[in-house]
Amino acid sequence: MFTQEKKTALVTGASSGMGKAIARRLIEEGYQVYVAARRVGKMADLALLGAQPLRMDISKDEEIVSGVNTILAQTGGVDVLVNNAGFGLYGPVEEIGIDEARYQFEVNLFGAARLTQLLLPAMRARRSGHIVNITSMGGKMYTILGAWYHATKHALEEWSDCLRLEVAGFGIKVVIVEPGVIETGFGEGASDSIVKRSASGPYGQLVKRVAMSIKNTYGQGKGSDPNLIAEVVSRAVNSSNPRTRYAAGKFAKMLIRMRVWLGDRLFDRIILSQTR
Repeated sequence: MFTQEKKTALVTGASSGMGKAIARRLIEEGYQVYVAARRVGKMADLALLGAQPLRMDISKDEEIVSGVNTILAQTGGVDVLVNNAGFGLYGPVEEIGIDEARYQFEVNLFGAARLTQLLLPAMRARRSGHIVNITSMGGKMYTILGAWYHATKHALEEWSDCLRLEVAGFGIKVVIVEPGVIETGFGEGASDSIVKRSASGPYGQLVKRVAMSIKNTYGQGKGSDPNLIAEVVSRAVNSSNPRTRYAAGKFAKMLIRMRVWLGDRLFDRIILSQTR
C-alpha cells in the first residue's frame, strides 16, 4: 500500500515505450509510482516492480477523476507528474475528420491539462513538485501530413510555458521534454494509418512517399532507446532547478536548431526532400 511518507510519481502512457521506461527508472530511484494507461495488462511488469497500475483513458474525464481520487486518498498527491500519454494522427488535413482531430487534442493536450488541474492543489499546498510534459521535437518544427499531431505538440509547448510562470511562486517546476526519433512503435503506427486512410485518394502518391520516409526513419534500431528519455526525466525531477526544456534523442537538437535558424522556404525544401 502506498503511503504519504514516500516520494510519489504518476506516469501516464506507461504501457509501452517512453512511459514504461520512465516509470521503471523512477521505481529504481525509490519513488512509489502510479502508472496509468488504457491497457492495464500491459503494465503487469511494472506492477511486479512495485508500481500501482491505474486504468486511465486520458480522453475520459471520469477515468481521470477516478485515478486522481485514488492517488489523493492513498498519498495525498504526487511529487512528480509525467504527462507522457499521446499518439500521432497523420494524414492530409482535407481527409481527417474534425472529430478525429478533436480526439488528437483530447489525448495530447486536454487530458494532460485536466490531470494537471486536479493534482495541482496538493502540489500548491506542499509548495513543491515537478510537472514534466513530454512534447516532441515536433512541437518546434513540422513534417508533411502531420498537421494535427504537430498542432497538439506546439500547443502543449506553449501551454507548459504559461503554466510554468503561473506556478513558479508555489515552488512547482514545469519541465518540457522534447524527444526526437525514439524506438517506441510510433513510426510503424503512423505510417500504417496514413496508408490505410489515404493511399488511394488524391494525396495517394504523397502519402506513399511519406509512409516510406517514416518507415526509413523509425524502427530496426534507427532511433534512440526510450531509456535515454527516462534518464532525462530523472535528471529533471531530481533537480531543484531543472532546465525548462530538454531536447533529447536522434535528430531532436539538430532539427529544432534548423527550424530556428533556417527560413521557412529553405526548411520546407529540406522536409520535402525527405519524401522524394
